[in-house]
Amino acid sequence: MVPNAPDLTGAFPRDARSCLASGRVCYTVYIMNIKAISIFPLLYEPFTHVGVMKMAIDKGVLDFEAVDLRDYTHDRHHTTDDIPFGGGAGMMFLPRPLIEALETIDNPAGSWLKIGVAPQGDRLTQSMVEDLAHEERLLFVAGRYEGIDERVMERLDLTISIGDVVLSGGEIAAIEIIDAITRLLPGATGNAASTGEESFSSGLLEYPQYTRPGELDGEAVPDVLVSGHHANIARWRREEALRRTLIRRPDLLRDFDLTEQDRKYLSLVLADLRGIID
Repeated sequence: MVPNAPDLTGAFPRDARSCLASGRVCYTVYIMNIKAISIFPLLYEPFTHVGVMKMAIDKGVLDFEAVDLRDYTHDRHHTTDDIPFGGGAGMMFLPRPLIEALETIDNPAGSWLKIGVAPQGDRLTQSMVEDLAHEERLLFVAGRYEGIDERVMERLDLTISIGDVVLSGGEIAAIEIIDAITRLLPGATGNAASTGEESFSSGLLEYPQYTRPGELDGEAVPDVLVSGHHANIARWRREEALRRTLIRRPDLLRDFDLTEQDRKYLSLVLADLRGIID
């Protein structure tokens, strides 16, 4: 807790206060500070005016700033890039402006968790997002062109990749990570409980969802969902999440703590699938 910080708990919705009190995965410190260094800081601006980032900023639980890397250049052209040693196509960021930006913001050293966004980083997971949501200060560095000088990369605390895909710049990937973190902050979503029920939060893909009308072009909502029987609904959702995960992302089941009932159900699903194949 920040010394002499005002108690903002009452400003949060009831479900957010419940999240704070319960110890569930949610933001638990006074305020999340996030900065993102970029040569195109305006790419971040639209996301601060809509959705979860705006709500979190309005609630006072997120302080976000997009930092212009050109503010840390000292030539009249505000140069931020140069050709790579050894030749090759493209340009890459000069190390000196980035180092100056990092040292200026992360002062005293170690007060910010410095995060690079690059294809060679660790693959982003929901558990990683949950860990980051408990930090107090996050500083993102979004690369462009051919990347960032390795001497700068070595000064970062970690590097994250959103997947095996090539983007024009790291800002889009950084926004994805920031959005995922912000959703865990109390008050950033309309229903704090919903963030714990979605794909990957439980370790499984999310079960199918339906809303009105109850019948659409001859396709009806599963009867169990309109039965009013909460235990049966919970069991159906669990089984559908298991089925979907087995079919679409079986790799997730390797590290998932399956109950005996889960295993029996998955055996039935596998038997059905074999019957279809045979």
